[in-house]
Amino acid sequence: MMKKVRLGIIGLGAQGGAYAGFITEGRVKNMEIGAICDIDPEKKKVAEEKYPNVPFYENYIEMLESGDVDAIVTTVPHYLHPEMGIEALKRDVHVLGEKPAGVYTKQVKELNDFAATKPELTFAIMFNQRTNELYQKVKEIIDNGEIGNIRRTNWIITTWWRPQGYYDQSAWRATWEGEGGGVLVNQAPHQLDLLQWIAGMPKKVYSNVKYGYQRDIAVEDEVTALLDYGNGATGVFVTCTHDAIGTDRFEILGDNGKIVVDDSKKVTITRLRKPESEMSQTMDMMTVAKLVMGGDTDELYGTEVIEFESVWGGQHVAVLENFAANILDGEPLIAPGSDGINGVALANAIHLSSWLGKEVELPVDEEVYLEELNKRIEEEKANPIKK
Repeated sequence: MMKKVRLGIIGLGAQGGAYAGFITEGRVKNMEIGAICDIDPEKKKVAEEKYPNVPFYENYIEMLESGDVDAIVTTVPHYLHPEMGIEALKRDVHVLGEKPAGVYTKQVKELNDFAATKPELTFAIMFNQRTNELYQKVKEIIDNGEIGNIRRTNWIITTWWRPQGYYDQSAWRATWEGEGGGVLVNQAPHQLDLLQWIAGMPKKVYSNVKYGYQRDIAVEDEVTALLDYGNGATGVFVTCTHDAIGTDRFEILGDNGKIVVDDSKKVTITRLRKPESEMSQTMDMMTVAKLVMGGDTDELYGTEVIEFESVWGGQHVAVLENFAANILDGEPLIAPGSDGINGVALANAIHLSSWLGKEVELPVDEEVYLEELNKRIEEEKANPIKK
């Protein structure tokens, strides 16, 4: 029986390097580095210095076929995630996909469909925020019906400030051809996943998206999206990369109360003593005055505040350990790989709505999305912002 999972790290950049560090430090108890792969000769030097006893490959297929790895993690540009996942699964190698699952749903669907033919293999995605106790608590409250049916969601997440130098550091970054988008596919995939994981997928999306609004890039750096959940509930999602004093505030309004998350650290839960609809029908105006003028409201609702602390890397380590535990012992996955398509579908819908200038239904037409994406790739080639 396998005691530790031998992980192949494809891409020894910032993320791949972080995972290698966690494993080398012994923070992932059921995992070891099986091999490292990168096409950059400089990364080979880094690997030889930091991980001298770990095999290094310049070709990921060779690594997959080497017998050195039981599983891989794909810390590479987004377009490559589905392709590498499929190639690994073909060779009976377990897959932990980095976020996002891909750039467009058509390629992610191909990965999901192939993974479904290999149920004996573990297929997961690095949605490390699902291990965050704060968001697990929020999901538990929603799932338990403590604040009733959702009426509205509102998430403003603008803590992604990136200067021009960030975009200028590599040719592929913030391009349609190289990265497949901007803030929606690079910085905000975790929030898009959490939004649908906690509140469900919307049925329709209408968006106002700015491309190269405050940065010299082709892709989006400013997003405002209106979500329609199809049952009367609505949502707003706002994100950008040009707010130097960013905000992270997630509100969920329900029939029986409200949840407010501030800075992904503090949760304020307000539970109504009666459903809002009953309050509306039965409350006398004296009590209404008490509610709106700041009097004693204990008989109307109770408030609970919970503060959470997180340790850097702890959430990533939890996903790595959970991934290995699923391979070794069948422990249920925190983030099954097939879930990755939901956040991609939401990002695609936000893009497509802005490109077409109208509300779109989910799931969006995959062929229309790909056609519109390819138009932007061709425009970018003809008139490159990055020389």
